[in-house]
Amino acid sequence: MKTNSEEVKSVKHVKVGTYEHSRFEKIHNVIFKKSSKASYLVAKEIADLIRTKDSKGEKCVLGLATGSSPIRVYEELIMMHKEEGLSFKNVVTFNLDEYFPMNPESIHSYHYFMHENLFDHIDIPKDQIHIPDGTISQDEVNDYCAAYEEKIASHGGLDFQLLGIGRTGHIGFNEPGSHFNSVTRSITLDQLTREDAASSFLGIENVPKKAITMGVGTVNNAKRIVLLAWGHKKAEIVKRTIEGEESAQIPATYLQDHPNTTFVLDEEAASLLTRVESPWLVDAVEWTEPMIKRAVVWLCDKVEKSILRLTDKDFNENGLASLLAEKGSSYELNIEMFNQLQHTITGWPGGKPNADDTNRPERKSPAKKRVIIFSPHPDDDVISMGGTFDRLVQQGHEVHIAYQTSGNIAVSNADALKFAEVAMDFLPEGSELEKLKETISGINEKKENEIDPLSVRELKGLIRKRESIAATRYFDVPDEQVHFLNLPFYETGAVKKSPLGKEDIDIVKNLIAEVKPHQVYAAGDLADPHGTHKVCLDAVFKAMAELKPEPYMADCWLWLYRGAWHEWEIHEIDMAVPMSPDQVLRKRKAIFFHQTQKDGVLFQGEDLREFWVRAEDRNKKTAAHYRNLGLSDYAAMEAFKRFDY
Repeated sequence: MKTNSEEVKSVKHVKVGTYEHSRFEKIHNVIFKKSSKASYLVAKEIADLIRTKDSKGEKCVLGLATGSSPIRVYEELIMMHKEEGLSFKNVVTFNLDEYFPMNPESIHSYHYFMHENLFDHIDIPKDQIHIPDGTISQDEVNDYCAAYEEKIASHGGLDFQLLGIGRTGHIGFNEPGSHFNSVTRSITLDQLTREDAASSFLGIENVPKKAITMGVGTVNNAKRIVLLAWGHKKAEIVKRTIEGEESAQIPATYLQDHPNTTFVLDEEAASLLTRVESPWLVDAVEWTEPMIKRAVVWLCDKVEKSILRLTDKDFNENGLASLLAEKGSSYELNIEMFNQLQHTITGWPGGKPNADDTNRPERKSPAKKRVIIFSPHPDDDVISMGGTFDRLVQQGHEVHIAYQTSGNIAVSNADALKFAEVAMDFLPEGSELEKLKETISGINEKKENEIDPLSVRELKGLIRKRESIAATRYFDVPDEQVHFLNLPFYETGAVKKSPLGKEDIDIVKNLIAEVKPHQVYAAGDLADPHGTHKVCLDAVFKAMAELKPEPYMADCWLWLYRGAWHEWEIHEIDMAVPMSPDQVLRKRKAIFFHQTQKDGVLFQGEDLREFWVRAEDRNKKTAAHYRNLGLSDYAAMEAFKRFDY
C-alpha cells in the first residue's frame, strides 16, 4: 500500500495494508516523502481534535514533546491559529519532560523551547500550560511528580500525546530499563542521550545528568499517540521499535500494546523497515532497474559475496526467486548489475574529454565546464566533496564555490576573542580600534540567553570567510570564483533561523544566471541537525526550477552530495569519484584550514569524531563496499546522486 504524502489524507486512518506488513510490523506507521507534509497532517489532526472538543464544551488535553521533530507541527498550529482562527483557549497541555536542575529562563530549558516555538504565538491561557519544573529541590521531586500525575488525571487523562524518539529508544526521558507501568518521576539520563544533547549545551560536561519525565505508563494511558521520526539517524531505532520484541531496553516498544498509536515517518527514518529496505520479502514487487540494483546489493551484503559470485541458490533462498524467474539466470543478471555499478565509477567528475561517454556518468562535452559547488556552511565543500572539488580544478574546469551562509553561529566566543585580541595587539592605537573594543566587550559581556551583537557576528563571519578562502586557495581556486552569499534566512544570530524567503532564492538565482554552469553540486543531506542544509538545498531547487526556461539551463546537470553525517546507499549512487591515498591527505589538509571547526566544534551532533575523521571513514567505507561487491579497489570514494530538477 502506498503511503506517500501526496496520497495520504489523514495519518490517523491510513492502514498498514497487508498481512505481510503485519507479520513484520507491530505498530501502525505511515511513511511520507516529506516531513513537512506529514507535520501538516499531524497538526491538522490536533486542530480537528481541539475544534471537536470545543464544540462539545470540553477541554482538549494535549501531551507535548520538544526536540527538532515536532517543531514543524508547532509552526503549522501557529499558522492555523493566525490564519484560520484556531483557538487554544480550551486546550490544556502537559509537557513530557524537563532537564533537572534547569532554570526555565535558560535557552536550554524545555520551558523556553515551548514558549519560543508555540505558546508565545497562540492564545492558550498561561494557567493551562504545564511543564515539569526543573527548579524544585531534590527533596520535593517525588511529591512534585505525584502531583503532576494527579493534575493529568484530574483533566481526564491525555486526549492526544505527541512523541519523538531518541536513539536509545526513549520516549520522553524514559531511558532503557524504564518499566511499562512507570509514572512521572526523576530519572538519570543515559550517556547516549547526553551525547546527543551535547552540541546544544556546548559540551557534554554542561548537559544535566537528570531529568523529570512522564512515565511510560502515563504516556500509554493517552487516548491517542502520534510519534514523529525524521532522518536516517532514527532509522535503526525505528526498525527495532516497530519490528522488534517488546523490551524494557527499548521503552518505545511498549507502544506496541497501545490500541491507537501511529508512527509518522519520513522515508529516511523508515529506510530500514523490511517493507522499505527489502520489499520483496513482504509482497510482490515490480522489478524495475533501481529495484533490481537495490536487491542485488542487498543480497551481496546478506550472503557476504561479490556480485559475480552470486548463485541461483542465493537468490532462491533469500526471497528473490521472482527476480530470478524474470531474469532467467543469476549469471546474466550478475554481469548486468556488475556493469551498471562499475559504470558509476569515474576519475573524471567533469567528464572525460575525447572519450566515449556512453557508459560514463558525466558528458565529455564541453571539455572544460563551468561548475558551481554550493556549500551550506563554509566547510561543507571540502568535508563532503573535497576530493572531487580538487579533481575538478586539476582537470581544468572553471570551479566556483558558493558559501550559502556565513556560519558565524558555529564560531565559539573563545575563538572570536582570540582573533579580536590578535588584531588589537597588531593595530596601533587610534579610532579604528573602537569597533574591535566594542566587539571584545560584546563577547565578554554577553549573557546566556542573548544573541551575539552585530559586530561579534560580523567578526565570526569573517573568521569563517578567511578560513574558507585559505582552503580554496590551497585547491588553486581564484578568489574571484569564491562567492559568499550570506543568505538572509540564516542571519538571525540564533540557532533558530528564519524561513526561506524570496531574497534568499534570488541571491542563488543571480549567481547561477551569472555563471551559467554546466554542473551544479549541492548538499543533499536532509538530516542536518539544524535544518540549514535542507533550507539551502530548497534555495537551490527553487532557483534552478525558476531558471529552467533559460536556454543555458538545458546543459546544466545537478549533482547532490551528502554532508558529514551520511552517505548515499550504493544502489542510489550515480557517480562515485575515487581518491588515491595522496588525494585523501589533500582533502584532509583542506578541512584543516577550517581551524575553528576542528577541535571542540560547537555543533558536533551526536557523533563525537572530528569532521575530517567522519569524512575519511565515510569515504573509506564507500570504497570498501564497492570492493566487497567485486568492483575496483580504491582508498576512498565520494558519491553523488544526479537530481532532475
